[in-house]
Amino acid sequence: MKWTYLLINLGSIIIPFIFSFHPKLKFSANWKSAWLAIVLALIPFIIWDAYFTAIGVWSFNHDYTLGLDILGLPLEEWLFFVCIPYASLYTYHCFKKLFEFNASKKIERIATALILSISLFAIIQFPDRIYTFTTAVLLIILMVYLLVKKVTWLKPFFITYAAILLPFFIVNGLLTGWLLDSPVVIYNNNENVGFRLNTIPVEDVFYGCLLLLLNTTIYEYLLKKNI
Repeated sequence: MKWTYLLINLGSIIIPFIFSFHPKLKFSANWKSAWLAIVLALIPFIIWDAYFTAIGVWSFNHDYTLGLDILGLPLEEWLFFVCIPYASLYTYHCFKKLFEFNASKKIERIATALILSISLFAIIQFPDRIYTFTTAVLLIILMVYLLVKKVTWLKPFFITYAAILLPFFIVNGLLTGWLLDSPVVIYNNNENVGFRLNTIPVEDVFYGCLLLLLNTTIYEYLLKKNI
């Protein structure tokens, strides 16, 4: 169905968007920072996405898109980098608003060590798999930058990301062929390690972390600057 990818995007954002106006949550009050962060983070990811599409790292099944391509990417792919980050930033905002995060950094240290060690292993073990290698390198660079800057919000981010892994698996599962006759996004397995979580390439877990971490980094910076 031509509307499939669009409906997946809209299904990801509709509830967070509606509840952004909740008087107790008031995420809409941070819209300027949130939307600007989404747009700024979208730029490098679209460039990356367009390049990887051009060289055949992945491709798109136009049976599930409306057929409007921009820079070689379906319109729905552009919307993916809006809808998913919006839902994530909304969830991150809610967690920070509704829960107290104690001073212990145990969760932060464990998650950071896990991400860095797995990414480093991927770089060493799979330098010829461009999706695996690129994702790992960029994730390490961003993580090291945040550690050097000594940001204070990594713990709520990691907890948020853990919480959204279930909807992440649903959305990515649908995009990679779960419950569908064929995938919406088709991966070239020569450019990844070939290990899948059901239908999802394992790299997508780290790609998603990188995407949402960059959005949160820019969002927190803009909030700090009262933008």
